[in-house]
Amino acid sequence: MCLQQQIQRRKHKSSQVQAQATEAMAEPAYTIPEFRQRAAEETEEYQRVSTNVGKGLAVIQEELSRMRITTKARVDSLNIQREVRDMMAKRPEYLDDIPKMPDFLVALRPHTVWEKTPVKLFCTVQGNPRPIVKWYKGGAPVDPLSAPGKYKIENKYGVHSLIISRCAVSDTAEYSAVATNQHGTATSKATVTVKRASGAGESCHLGLVPHLTEIHPSKLEVTLLDRFKVSFGVEGGSISLVCSMVVIPDLPNVPPIAQWYRDDKLLKAGKLAEMSVGGGAARLTLPHLAKDDEGLYTLRIFTKDGTAEHSAYLFVSDAAPSAAGAPGAPMSVKAYDINSDYVLVAWKPPNTVNEAAISGYFVDRSAGSDTWVQCNDAPVKVCKYPVHGLKVGRSYHFRVRAVNSAGISRPSRKSDKVTALDDAEMIKIEGRYDIVIKDDDLEGYVTIPGEPTDVHASEVFKSYVVLSWSPPSPRGRAPLWYVIEKVSWQRINTAVKLHSPRYPVFDLQDGQKYQFRVYSVNLYGSSEASAPSEPVEKVDEDGVPSAPGQVIATRNTKSSVFVQWDAPKSPKNLMGYYIDGRVVGAKEWFPCNHKPFKHTRSVNNTLKGCERLQSKIKPDEKQSHELFILLSSTPSAPFGITMLSCDGASITLAWKSPKHCGGSKVNAYYVDKRNADSLVWKEVNQSAITERTCTVENLTEGTFYEFKVQAGNMAGVGVPSAPSAPMKCEAWTMDEPGPAYDLSFSEVRGHSLVVLWKAPVYTGASAVTGYFVEMAKKGSSEFVTLNEEAVSHRYLQATGLEEGATYVFKVRAVNASGVGKASQLSEPVCAKALPGTKEILASVDEETGDIFLSLEACEICETSKFVWSKNYKPIGDCPRVSVSTKGRTSRLTFTSPDKDDLGRYSVVVTDTDGVSGSHTLTEDALNTMLELSYAIRHPVVPLKHGLNYEILEKGHVRFWLQAVKLSPSVSYRFIVNDKEVTSGEGHKISHDVATGVIQMTVDHFTRANEGTYTVQIHDGKAKTQSSLVLVGDVFKAALKEAEFQRKEHIRKQGPHFSEYLYFTVTEDCTVMLACKVANVKKETTFHWYKEDDEIVPETPPNVMSGACALPIPLFSRKDHGVYKAVLGDDRGKDTSVFDISGQVFDDIINAIAHIAGASASDLVLQCTPEGIRLQCYMSYYTEEMKTVWKHKESKIASSEKMRIGGTAEMAWMQICDPSDKEKGHYSIEISDGVKTHTRTFDLSGQDRGRVVGGLPDVVTIMEQKSLSLTCTVWGEPTPEVTWFKNEQEVASTEHTKVTFDGGKFASLVINQVTPDDSGKYSINVRNKYGGEFVEITVSVYRHGEKIPEPKLGQPKTPAATPTPTPTPSKSHTPAPSVKSPVPKSPTPTPKSPTPTPSRGVKSPTPPRFMKSPTPPRK
Repeated sequence: MCLQQQIQRRKHKSSQVQAQATEAMAEPAYTIPEFRQRAAEETEEYQRVSTNVGKGLAVIQEELSRMRITTKARVDSLNIQREVRDMMAKRPEYLDDIPKMPDFLVALRPHTVWEKTPVKLFCTVQGNPRPIVKWYKGGAPVDPLSAPGKYKIENKYGVHSLIISRCAVSDTAEYSAVATNQHGTATSKATVTVKRASGAGESCHLGLVPHLTEIHPSKLEVTLLDRFKVSFGVEGGSISLVCSMVVIPDLPNVPPIAQWYRDDKLLKAGKLAEMSVGGGAARLTLPHLAKDDEGLYTLRIFTKDGTAEHSAYLFVSDAAPSAAGAPGAPMSVKAYDINSDYVLVAWKPPNTVNEAAISGYFVDRSAGSDTWVQCNDAPVKVCKYPVHGLKVGRSYHFRVRAVNSAGISRPSRKSDKVTALDDAEMIKIEGRYDIVIKDDDLEGYVTIPGEPTDVHASEVFKSYVVLSWSPPSPRGRAPLWYVIEKVSWQRINTAVKLHSPRYPVFDLQDGQKYQFRVYSVNLYGSSEASAPSEPVEKVDEDGVPSAPGQVIATRNTKSSVFVQWDAPKSPKNLMGYYIDGRVVGAKEWFPCNHKPFKHTRSVNNTLKGCERLQSKIKPDEKQSHELFILLSSTPSAPFGITMLSCDGASITLAWKSPKHCGGSKVNAYYVDKRNADSLVWKEVNQSAITERTCTVENLTEGTFYEFKVQAGNMAGVGVPSAPSAPMKCEAWTMDEPGPAYDLSFSEVRGHSLVVLWKAPVYTGASAVTGYFVEMAKKGSSEFVTLNEEAVSHRYLQATGLEEGATYVFKVRAVNASGVGKASQLSEPVCAKALPGTKEILASVDEETGDIFLSLEACEICETSKFVWSKNYKPIGDCPRVSVSTKGRTSRLTFTSPDKDDLGRYSVVVTDTDGVSGSHTLTEDALNTMLELSYAIRHPVVPLKHGLNYEILEKGHVRFWLQAVKLSPSVSYRFIVNDKEVTSGEGHKISHDVATGVIQMTVDHFTRANEGTYTVQIHDGKAKTQSSLVLVGDVFKAALKEAEFQRKEHIRKQGPHFSEYLYFTVTEDCTVMLACKVANVKKETTFHWYKEDDEIVPETPPNVMSGACALPIPLFSRKDHGVYKAVLGDDRGKDTSVFDISGQVFDDIINAIAHIAGASASDLVLQCTPEGIRLQCYMSYYTEEMKTVWKHKESKIASSEKMRIGGTAEMAWMQICDPSDKEKGHYSIEISDGVKTHTRTFDLSGQDRGRVVGGLPDVVTIMEQKSLSLTCTVWGEPTPEVTWFKNEQEVASTEHTKVTFDGGKFASLVINQVTPDDSGKYSINVRNKYGGEFVEITVSVYRHGEKIPEPKLGQPKTPAATPTPTPTPSKSHTPAPSVKSPVPKSPTPTPKSPTPTPSRGVKSPTPPRFMKSPTPPRK
């Protein structure tokens, strides 16, 4: 109960006590008794006496009345004094509850003492809660432990003191006591001056304030007036913090000294902080707000009595993101470890509340311009990044952008300017000049530098590793740089000339350890390698800190909360704390701070009053600890007071609920009244009214009255409403009904809503028969009637609304006399559904079969309730339904659903922004759900497979079915032709619970088994049956298969074929007739036959291996026929037949073509005496293969001009006497029935330079013989030819003669070869369309030696044939497209080896893999 209500109740009680006291003190008035009949004289005497007595009684009564008034005044005075005493007794309690920032009652005062004497500084401070006092000397904390016995700090009875035991001259300083509590900070300062005795030296004075000949700003008296409050800004905007003050004396030329601090750090005036003092105000303007500017701002003004201070917090929120869902910008970007080409950039992460988690950061740099360059290609996951590759002496700014799944954030505020320079030693000479001496200038005259030392990894992360080392000593004066090697000593900074003794290494493999070493290099040469570093392996980042511990929250003000929490147990490089909040029941969180708090306490100023708040505290970003704080206050005023009825002596009122409940449910209303011409309000109800209607009685007819209403909740009674319009107490006599009232809305969607109201209190001359609903857009006076005919129920669905538009409604009641008065206008309602709104779901419970309606609320709070209605009438306790609620979902379950349950069901979630829904239960929908409910309550065993059969070995028949699921207690029976079959002789019945299979096996399946088979299953409450009709042709097929399996079983008792004959084709295109045998022994024989003629293969078949095969090499049409394999021994015989003809023959040819086509080489050109031959080598070729030759996409038929043929190794086409007509594109197509393999050759006039014939791969020759390497080259235009030996160009001499005749024949002749002529020779043929590079290995042996075996690609004796480093000119260097050293071809080497060429003669025809044979001479 609030204090005002308590005082009112006490006054009311006091007035009751006074009334009782007055009543007790009052005596009954004197009453003259009734006398009997008297005589005349007696009557006269009586009248005389009674007259005198009456005068005396009147005097007595007047005196008694005066005494009663005096007594009443005395009682009132005593009650007021007692009330005052009680209130004064409780005043300290109230004062103790009022928060107060620290304030010095007794401030420090300055002292001047002699050396070696003690001094005591003391002060008295007050505040709530009790402040903590810390002592400072010259701005540095006083630590008693630093000088034991020197300082003593005491706190006795609220007096704080600092005792300096033996003062020295060095103790001369300004001392300050700083008192701090959660509401602020106060400081008191004083100067201590220590003097020395005469002759011992001059005393030391603190030169804080110079000797003044005129008024100094610190001598002004300053009083702060209007102080800046907690402020809120937006990133990118601007804000000013202003504090007005009174300055005495106010001198325009001597403004006060004002200092601004942010988080106890002094601010300096600049582009980001503009400061001004004057005109009675101190102003700080932040023109370009960033989250870096968030913090506690303090204004400190130096005054005559010390300093005047004021502090308030500035919150800076994120600007609108660059993309929806993108994170906020990082902050506090700073550069560390600055060197000539390396800088380490670090920053703080933004607060992510409802956005996706941050996946990394991009770092940008700018060299003094507005152009920004991104430094990292992939986002870095930690809040630091090494930037290298900077230019010496250039200045840079850096900024950072955060990345998440939604996009990239706005850039952070750029860092301070940094210059890429190494550290230099500063030497001061005579206090006048600063001389910069570089490290190079201090070195001696050394040419080769020493090696670096102490190579180690200074930072190890998942993304990179930073290597650091100590520069060499000596290093020399020449400019120095470094070379880094890793693992197998491979250089890693090949493109970077590194000057700094540190370097970031990226692209290291996970899970692998690396060692590094460093060289020092200058223009004179390189040093020795440094000692290798310790093995370094990339590690995962430490991750985020753990959640903070226990949280304690206390109410601070109406809109702020003081929050304290315990630090996390695992800090993991903790940067600070982010605090988020949300109203309980809401989905969206809001940030309370955008810059991390460093301490474990904070005042949250971003709250709204009258709310129940839920907060979470996040160290860094991930984990959090949540708390709930009740911020409850009294509700706002009701409104919309309207008259519902009047009978001349009473008025029935109604009103609307308060717009703000105050954080708890409104549970009481109080009504006051007054005459319209009076100022005095009178209570109507002493006890609370829970409904929003009230009948005010005992009114005077014809009088105008005003009313006001107050709402109450658990926090107390709120402010009263505005007085209603004057209402005349005049009886209603009209025949039409009065107004409906309490209009509300439900199921608000984008294009529809439901209007509900209550029936009028005044019905008129007859009962209400219906209602009309009128609607208009907000602000419009044009109302539209929604229903043409009056509706009898008190709800109506308005459809066809414009989404996002706002509407108002009113309702008129109708009776037999006509249409009544319109209701009061409803509150404006926007046609827009709440985010996440869901509709009522009608369904059947899969386990119980219950039919239910359910709604999942999109928002909810702790006090919310689900109120179900049928046809918009609350259901309440109804035996036909039951209501259950779990979390956000409420369910209405029908107990025995039938047609009586049809209708429109709705539900409203209280204490939300209108969460509601409805569903109309129709007869068809109910019947469908009743069928499903019956199926669930009367279940069947679900089957995966119905009853089926399969034929097993030995001719057994298995009847089986499979259920989805079986329990161990399942029971079943098989019924055949209406007779139950049990497990016994001839029948085996079983089941498997794991697989759900039930089966019966019939051992002897005969004609007697024809009929109908049925299985009946009972499993708990569920049951089912499945039948199979096995009669007629279906039974005959099953019986035939069973007999076949019985015969197969008998056959397999002896040696038999487990797989009958089939064919395969090997990689060399050999056709294999294969089969697999089983149940054989050593005595078992195997024979092959073709057309009943036995075939004896070279390798006898081995039946014990389980497989036999007959190879048919060089398969062609001659291999047509019927092949047979016979297997037998004393146990029996088995035969397999395979007919190679027709489709089988075609299939074999296609299989051969498939392998041969895939192995086919490119078409090559061969010169013959008749002309040109195009050849295609393949693993096997036969005329039966489907091959087609084409010229310019036209099919070629074999003729005298173009002959088509082939051998077992190749297919060819001969072009006799070629001419220009035969130029063009040639191709061969090899089809395997599915795929066509095509090889092509271009005989166009434009062709690259090629060697088309004449050169072998290896030549072996005796010394003193002559060797001629001659070949034919081809190319259009004529190519250039160059010969090489061991990659050195060969010049024409008497010993080595190089010729090129007719642009086609190139030769290299070596006269009288010697062992020195051994080596690797090559020819490079090239024109503008390309070329070819062919190599020949030449081995020379002495007379009498054994001819060495040729080795392709290398000479026989490398020692005798040195190969110097090749340095051919660029014009003779083989093109990159030429394959070196040995040209490879997809065509396999032919089976017959290439013969060694005769000595002294030209090389024979080149082997098959040479790509370009010689063209014919013309």
